[in-house]
Amino acid sequence: MNTDIADFIRRLPKAELHLHLEGTITPATLVELSARQDRQPMTLAEAESLYRFDDFTGFIEGFKAVTRRLIDPEDYELVAWRMMERLAAQGVVHAEVYISVGVIYMWRNFDPRALEPIFADLERARERAERELGLSLYWIFDAVRHFTVEEAARVFRKAAKMRAVHPSIVGIGLGGDERRTGSEPFRALYGRAMNAGLRLTNHAGETTGPEAIWEALGIGSERIGHALSAIQDAKLLEELKTRGIPLELNPTSNVRTGVCPSFAEHPLRRYFDLGLLVTLNSDDPAFFGSDLLNEYLLAHTTQGFTREELRQLARNSFRASFLPDSAKSAWLARIDSTE
Repeated sequence: MNTDIADFIRRLPKAELHLHLEGTITPATLVELSARQDRQPMTLAEAESLYRFDDFTGFIEGFKAVTRRLIDPEDYELVAWRMMERLAAQGVVHAEVYISVGVIYMWRNFDPRALEPIFADLERARERAERELGLSLYWIFDAVRHFTVEEAARVFRKAAKMRAVHPSIVGIGLGGDERRTGSEPFRALYGRAMNAGLRLTNHAGETTGPEAIWEALGIGSERIGHALSAIQDAKLLEELKTRGIPLELNPTSNVRTGVCPSFAEHPLRRYFDLGLLVTLNSDDPAFFGSDLLNEYLLAHTTQGFTREELRQLARNSFRASFLPDSAKSAWLARIDSTE
């Protein structure tokens, strides 16, 4: 590792905008959760096997196996706090984190009362991180697109209801397998979420073509996660640039799930050079073996991003965030003064 550039990246204030809480659970923490929950606790080798996969389907199966060990509110507080410690150690000062609320409901027979005690412990971790680590954090309630529309509606309704009490709930999103369900069925839900004051994110163009990104834009999505296939459509690229749509890019994630051949071939550089509002993110770092600091480092070593261009990526991360303008301006000034 180039220590000098790595130190610069660590000092650079950064926001992470595409990060799944459950995807930050390391094998060692999974063993700890299994010891709490399983009659026959997992060994470290058994846990590590869940993090080995060859394609997107294998990743989804591993993700499901990990989330099954999140049972009690205390489990969520543990994994959230450890995530926040790792973020702070990388120089991340703000994060907008997906919670797979659709999965929480699935493992609990869609009990409408299941979320509140879990969220209370997540908030405890968030407040501690703000107090002790100087890290600000927003939550995004993520539905699962290949469940039914009504199950997604349950997630979005809960986000709108709880936001009145918890302003840290900033938005909603659609994760899951976009090969099975696009964005159009959720148009009405997105309209209602927007009217409730929630911000609208969407995974699109990760395992599907550019038509999926057009569809996501068509239902009102403000930020697009992955957007890997946008490079195939010049008209779409121009639309994304003209509208200033932020793209939450996850290069190592795309390589590990087999939808992109290598970091070098990821369209990050081409999007950046075209003037799109691109941000770097780690998605599910425990599964993909790369955190945000490493994504910035790979952008430098593999795609030739200069220090000033890395600084621009950091600026983009705040411009694309859901922070108030005053906070954005303060962090942009800090970035400009970072040596």
